[in-house]
Amino acid sequence: MNIGFYAGSFDPFTMGHMHVVKTAAKLFDKLVIGIGINAKKKRTYDKDIMKQAIEEALKDENISNAIVITYEGLSVDAAKKYDCNYLVRGIRDDMDYYYEENIAQINEEISGLDTIYVRAGVLGGISSSTVRELYNNGKDVSKYIPKAVRVFLGTLL
Repeated sequence: MNIGFYAGSFDPFTMGHMHVVKTAAKLFDKLVIGIGINAKKKRTYDKDIMKQAIEEALKDENISNAIVITYEGLSVDAAKKYDCNYLVRGIRDDMDYYYEENIAQINEEISGLDTIYVRAGVLGGISSSTVRELYNNGKDVSKYIPKAVRVFLGTLL
């Protein structure tokens, strides 16, 4: 069974993330979406609320072979815990590729897990930090985040 592990802070989960999930869910028998918690970084949105929002967004998209987890520590350790045999990373542009490729080489060295890159799609260039910035400045972000995420975060405009 091929199991992919898609890690991120998902703070918030965007349409670019959803594009990666939709693609990866077609490629793998099972997809584990891991919300990584870094104690050194402050989250904007509660991890448990985001987990629920992503789960609801998966239901809205009829994606039944994906689960959402939260974890601390290295992504490769969480991936191994869930018997994943591939890491999945979304790519927005060439800068993402070079950044991700460096991490992929280290991850493969320490875990043996290969990384699969998936384009983040048409709206993939809009990062979580951009969505937060737009929202904090009163702009409509409804096309950049799934409806379930907007509802859970109270940002339905």
